[in-house]
Amino acid sequence: MLLTRASEYALLSLDIIQTSDRPQGAEQLATQLNIPKSFLAKILQSLAKQGILESKKGAHGGFIMAKKAEDIAVAEIILAAEGKPPTIFDCNQYINSCPHGTIGGCNISPFLANFQYKIDTFLRELSLKDITK
Repeated sequence: MLLTRASEYALLSLDIIQTSDRPQGAEQLATQLNIPKSFLAKILQSLAKQGILESKKGAHGGFIMAKKAEDIAVAEIILAAEGKPPTIFDCNQYINSCPHGTIGGCNISPFLANFQYKIDTFLRELSLKDITK
């Protein structure tokens, strides 16, 4: 699946964080977005580990943007949130298995690879700024 809830929550959180003038904590974001705090906290930590967010400690701590929205590709966000590149099909260049046991040998394999390439390119060229206010 291309986008799971992890990607959705990452994008929603980044939209709020990028427009805030102060650090945003996982608890307040989870409350505002009505999503599970523990799941969101893991996503935010992954975004920080990938250099998309910066974590500030202390009483007024939370997360701030580590980069400008126009410098963050949607593909980068999805990779950080999911822990793997976004894929559309079970058969693709990221998975060394085929549900039918023919790894790249089926008739539609070239189409699937080309389609995945186009999606990858689109997501690399699309920035966080492009999809938010």
